[in-house]
Amino acid sequence: MPLSFKQKKYIEDVIINSIQSKFRNYKPESSNMPFHYRLLGKDRMALYSFIQSLNTTFGTSIFEPVAVALAKENFVKVEKQYVIGNEICEDTQKIIQDIINNLTINGNPNKQDELKLIRNSVTKRKINKLKTVKVDIFIETDGGVQFLFDLKTVKPNISNFKDFKRTLLEWAGIVYTKNPGVKVNTIIAIPYNPYEPKPYERWTIKGMLDDNELLVGKEFWDFLGGEGAYEVLLDCFESAGIKLRPQIDNYFSKFK
Repeated sequence: MPLSFKQKKYIEDVIINSIQSKFRNYKPESSNMPFHYRLLGKDRMALYSFIQSLNTTFGTSIFEPVAVALAKENFVKVEKQYVIGNEICEDTQKIIQDIINNLTINGNPNKQDELKLIRNSVTKRKINKLKTVKVDIFIETDGGVQFLFDLKTVKPNISNFKDFKRTLLEWAGIVYTKNPGVKVNTIIAIPYNPYEPKPYERWTIKGMLDDNELLVGKEFWDFLGGEGAYEVLLDCFESAGIKLRPQIDNYFSKFK
């Protein structure tokens, strides 16, 4: 088993505490939906509304702390909401824009080649300030290799795919500006594949990401926690759900 008893207990506690906190602070939408209520019942509509609300916070309140708990046993440094920095070489910014422009036209990503271009572009002639988003999950191996994860929802907005690619390249540019010798990997992580058993193709078909910068579901969780972590993680969610079921049923019974 890749997860210790302590890890599994912690993960269950994270899930349970997050759901209980949501119950304490959740206020169902007050919009009147008479046809839906009569067809499905107010309790089911309240549950649906709750699930929709929960989906917006699942990443930060559950997936991120769970990811940290898994990775801490296997990596020397693990942080969530990591501040990567705000300085980047001006020449590197130009290279990143060239890469984006080329992908927009040709759609043939090759992350290793892109990283080489970014690393080789770093000079000290002019350094610019750059505001970027925090790294959702930052990991460093005992060999100094860095992994920077941008954790997305399972069906992210396709209209923003170019911005997400830019973020990955800018993170690498910031790292290389500080130290061109660092080996860095910037990756989009998707917590599960909603299209299973079919492959996840929502991003790759857009010609912006290659196979080296996308980890989906089992690939992501097993990378963090070791082989088999994904299946154990699903068991933790099931166990937490069983423990929460009386509270969930009691909470939504008042909407009947």
